[in-house]
Amino acid sequence: METVIVNDNIRITSIEMTKLKTNSIAVCIHRPLNRKEASYNALLPLVLKRGSMLCNDREKIAEYLDDLYGATMGATAIKRGEDQIIYFDAETIADKFAPDGEKLLKKLLQLVMSVVFDPYTVNGAFDDAVFEQERKNALDKLEAFVNDKRQYAATRCQQEVARGTDFEILRFGDKEGLMSVTSSSLYEYYKSIITSSVIDIYICGSCDINDAVDAVKEYTADKEFTEAYIPKTEIVSRDESAVRTVEEKMDVAQGKLAIGFRTNVKPTDDDFYALQVFNSVFGAGAHSKLFNNVREKLSLAYYASSMLEKSKGILVVNAGVEFENFQKAYDETLVQLEEIRKGNITEHEFESSINAILNMCNSYFDDQRSLVIYYLSDRVAGTSTTLEQYIEKIKAVTVDEVVAVSKKITLDTAYFLTGKGEA
Repeated sequence: METVIVNDNIRITSIEMTKLKTNSIAVCIHRPLNRKEASYNALLPLVLKRGSMLCNDREKIAEYLDDLYGATMGATAIKRGEDQIIYFDAETIADKFAPDGEKLLKKLLQLVMSVVFDPYTVNGAFDDAVFEQERKNALDKLEAFVNDKRQYAATRCQQEVARGTDFEILRFGDKEGLMSVTSSSLYEYYKSIITSSVIDIYICGSCDINDAVDAVKEYTADKEFTEAYIPKTEIVSRDESAVRTVEEKMDVAQGKLAIGFRTNVKPTDDDFYALQVFNSVFGAGAHSKLFNNVREKLSLAYYASSMLEKSKGILVVNAGVEFENFQKAYDETLVQLEEIRKGNITEHEFESSINAILNMCNSYFDDQRSLVIYYLSDRVAGTSTTLEQYIEKIKAVTVDEVVAVSKKITLDTAYFLTGKGEA
């Protein structure tokens, strides 16, 4: 990798990947996750991608991308810990495969930079019609999230474990917040953050980083930036030993059980990699204890898995169950955790868990977007670990280390999503 510091706020990182015939771009604007900004950050990328002074509407942007042999560009808001990231990504054919030696990457960068730094406005505000369309899209995303009960239950459990912190806030914002934004207030917000945020730009593929630097400087040379930092996230830490029980009723035919744990492990801790392997043994895959016992052997769940939110130190078990099986599935989940704590991990379980993580990591070398997301997450977490180093650290984890880290994990919350007619 090669990194160039453009100014105090902006840096460009080039990640070489020559096996594919494409180049990918990601622009990441880091903002602190909080209730005041969350809905603005969720809506802003949707509006920005609709037009710039270079291409002032959706049709012109589509034509521009078509001229780059079917290039693509998208925008959204993502969340890494308590860092809400306004995220743009784009992809085009690598220059060496372009007819007549065209500089496709530079042209695509110019479009992305114009969208980010030179948006289309009307009378000192974003276009009202575009704004209203994209606000509806943002509200639809929020509704789709609530309708996906599997994702909803896991997220609600995370929120309960992280109670009292900004991590509770959704990356989508909230309905009240979205409805309070106007086209003019969104533009004023945009102007206030675009020069006061850390901006990471990633180029993945086969490219000359100087082309990227030139394109960025073209759109930022006349702007005055103020000092900014990547938002930091502290893991959940509390002395409470009592387990919090939360029940929510909705019109659902299948119950959702989510069990939240505090890992008490930071991404920068030495045993973080053992925690990753623990999660794989416990519930991250078809080789795991939850899958093979809660789901397969005892038929207590339609699905049962675990996932880590590494930046916040949260582990959530998520299961789809019949209402009458809530307690049985809950109890069996804790039984399987205790099995790991006792050291009852078979050779097959351990090796399969290691291999599952390694296979996932190795797949990133064939997926530019995934590779960029890995390094973005690494930057936010402050771990400074290359993917190759991460792989070696996973390979070095032992069964004893997995057992040791499992004993650090603390049960925090039991979340039940049940039907309205259930007792």
